[in-house]
Amino acid sequence: MLLLRLLLKNAFRHKLRSALTLIGLVVAICAFGLLRTIVDAWYAGAEASASTRLVTRSAVSLTFPLPLNYGERIRAVQGVSGLSWANWFGGVYVTERNFFPQFAVDPPSYLALYPEYVLPDAQRQDFLRDRQGAIVGRKLADKFGWRVGDQIPLRGTIYPGTWSFTLRGIYDGVDASTDEQQLLFHWKYLSESIRQRPGANPARVDSVGVYVVGIREADDAALISQRIDALFRNSLAETLTETEKAFQLSFVSMSEAILVAIQAVSLIIVVIIMAVMANTMTMTARERLAEYATLRVLGFSPGFVVRLLAAESLLIALVGGLFGIALTLPLAAFVGQAVGTLLPVFRVSELTLLLQLLAALLVGAVAAAWPAWRISRIDIVAGLRHVG
Repeated sequence: MLLLRLLLKNAFRHKLRSALTLIGLVVAICAFGLLRTIVDAWYAGAEASASTRLVTRSAVSLTFPLPLNYGERIRAVQGVSGLSWANWFGGVYVTERNFFPQFAVDPPSYLALYPEYVLPDAQRQDFLRDRQGAIVGRKLADKFGWRVGDQIPLRGTIYPGTWSFTLRGIYDGVDASTDEQQLLFHWKYLSESIRQRPGANPARVDSVGVYVVGIREADDAALISQRIDALFRNSLAETLTETEKAFQLSFVSMSEAILVAIQAVSLIIVVIIMAVMANTMTMTARERLAEYATLRVLGFSPGFVVRLLAAESLLIALVGGLFGIALTLPLAAFVGQAVGTLLPVFRVSELTLLLQLLAALLVGAVAAAWPAWRISRIDIVAGLRHVG
């Protein structure tokens, strides 16, 4: 207890200097945590993907559809346990600023492949029965204030016209990594509506954007992918099958340079505050040379003096780090609301909190290294003559 009181008194002897150092630490640790959270949010879709799901798309580009009749042939491939499909809809709700993902899916098979979407049985049955029905994630429903039974109008971009859906269910994610900011509706409703329009293109009516393939064993993903793609080799619509994680990472790779830059900035911030903290501890050690020399005269070992300075540096770093971590959580919640559906899973992970704490302690340890080494080699007579 006496040692702690001594450390607190020494650490905050110069209140202005200590306060400015703490503010710098809080800002740096908070910024480090937020930047890491942004990177984690970018990879959230890939991290939440299942190892037993494959995605089959056009080998040319994702914008090229695949024929609906491919489904039965994929279903017959050895190792396939389930099959569904989805089309990107690309509708606009009120204004372009209200962006969120919308998919036309085959509800029974799609929900079977995505058990992480937790939907009450009554709402599930209502959705399956209503061809014009839709379900949305909890976060999306809360954002727009939607309730079960509401009408959701979407202005089509890929599929022109105004489309109206009846909200039949609101699903919750099985954990925090599940995307709760998307809308799902019936693929058959989309297909039949297009078919009834004058001059409808049959190829577009009976086509899907991607097939979602369920497999029994995750270790067989590469082999099953090869089997599926071999079925349609040299056809008019060749396929590319990959794991769901690889499919998600293909989108992340488009902005990989930005993510690397963000990670570099987060490390640079820590290095900068490390230099500031080192300067503070160097000034502290220089001002107290006479005190440290007196401790040596009284019989304290060089190691005790070094530990005293190091503990002071670590105490300041720990206090600043804890305040920075505490500030990160509300700021992350605010940023998550601001980015909305752009980054649907935006949360501070336990790993990020741990890295923030370790970064703060590393700053404190490195900042004390040089002044502690100098104090350990102090000349007692010269130290007693020093005037701080």
